[in-house]
Amino acid sequence: MKAALVGPDGELLHEARRDTGRDRGPDAVVASILDFADALRAHGLAEFGEQAAAAGVAVPGIVDTEKGVAVYAANLGWSDVPLRDMLTARLGGTPVALGHDVRTGGLAEGRIGAGRGADRFLFMPLGTGIAGAIGINGVIEPGAHGSAGEIGHVVIRPGGIPCGCGQRGCLERLASASAVSLAWAEASGDPEADAADCARAVAAGDPRAVAVWQEAVDALADGLVMAVTLLDPRTLIIGGGLAEAGETLFTPLRAAVEERVTFQKLPTIVPAALGDTAGCLGAGLLAWDLLATEVSA
Repeated sequence: MKAALVGPDGELLHEARRDTGRDRGPDAVVASILDFADALRAHGLAEFGEQAAAAGVAVPGIVDTEKGVAVYAANLGWSDVPLRDMLTARLGGTPVALGHDVRTGGLAEGRIGAGRGADRFLFMPLGTGIAGAIGINGVIEPGAHGSAGEIGHVVIRPGGIPCGCGQRGCLERLASASAVSLAWAEASGDPEADAADCARAVAAGDPRAVAVWQEAVDALADGLVMAVTLLDPRTLIIGGGLAEAGETLFTPLRAAVEERVTFQKLPTIVPAALGDTAGCLGAGLLAWDLLATEVSA
């Protein structure tokens, strides 16, 4: 878990990390979050003479932001956890905003990171899977049921590799960091090889690595062009582990997207700027937005 105290303009005042404790079960994870939030409140009081005016928390899985409930998170074993109410109670009535981890990170990237100034953007982290956050005028669009932006489960190669979602040929099975790791481990014959190793091999000119990498880039470009056609973003922000390859990814990706567009307006494709602090900063922005909403109400 990553946490921070965040100022009104998004400045990072204090940052801390703790283990989730998920090996001790889902209830232990909730307890860890509550303890962590309490510790941050105490730090704010000791360091700045006042506790945080509001709190924001971002969690994975399916999130009902209106009700403040973590509906489902497979990797944490959660089901219908009323996290907002639990945090509010633990923090003595402090108002709490609950968000989805990728959409919250996208909020930060859009407002104060790589998408600053863009009225329409799409944030896509390429990690274990692929998700997306659709930004419109500084706000993330959650969708009617809280699942907007699940671009990783758009079918790019019909009948292709089975995906855990039940479909075949999903984008994240072809172009995520984990997908590249699996493909390169097989191609190289090294079961320990990962996407970072593949990127280094590409830079060194290894033809096996180039083939694996190009397959992922082509799939990603197909997915991005689909997104551009539907959403018409001004900026595409690419983050996550695969983006750490830098221009080894971005140079061929920009070329592949440009080759595919016809009538669509080509967006700017940029790397994410905030790294693994995006979630913390985004949670802070959720908290400040909550305060602004309460004041205006």
